[in-house]
Amino acid sequence: MENIREPKQERSILKKEKIIDAGWKLITTTGYYKTNTLEIAKAASVSTGIVYQYFKDKHDILIAGLYKYGDDIFYPMFRLGNIKISKDNFSNVISKMIDDYVSDHKISKDIHEEILAMSHLDFEVASYFNEREMNLTNELYDLLINAGINEENLLEKIHIMIGMIDNFCHEIVFHEHDELDYEKMKSIITKSISNLITN
Repeated sequence: MENIREPKQERSILKKEKIIDAGWKLITTTGYYKTNTLEIAKAASVSTGIVYQYFKDKHDILIAGLYKYGDDIFYPMFRLGNIKISKDNFSNVISKMIDDYVSDHKISKDIHEEILAMSHLDFEVASYFNEREMNLTNELYDLLINAGINEENLLEKIHIMIGMIDNFCHEIVFHEHDELDYEKMKSIITKSISNLITN
């Protein structure tokens, strides 16, 4: 097998991007364990030899796709950049954040569950999630500071907030306890986060 190389010419860069795109699409529709490198090469309209010039294996393609497209599935909260946050509208922002998070999880339920499970055993997948959690924590911190919300231990409170939203989302999408009223639960979480962050 040839050494993995980083493409420098535009044509080669586009070829590598095609492989990432094709691999990510297959992995997110078929599943990581049901996808192989031959199928990725075929979907990208390249030979397997070309795939192995840029990637060691399908795991490398998964990681590249995760960093390129994973935020759309796993961290829709990154889309908050254009929202104006204030103490007055904070509860509404949290409510929308929760709705977006649940909606995105439902769309990509199977791949979400599969890659999250991988994060418990795979260092590189775990690193993606750890990095993104801190990036999101810092991004929300900057948004709140710019909105004049500067409570004590704000960074830690934001991290707790993200965990609460994530846990609620997983409850709805993966666990679905019929005994629980999710609208009431959402209201409790929204109020709890609002009190945590703005009081």
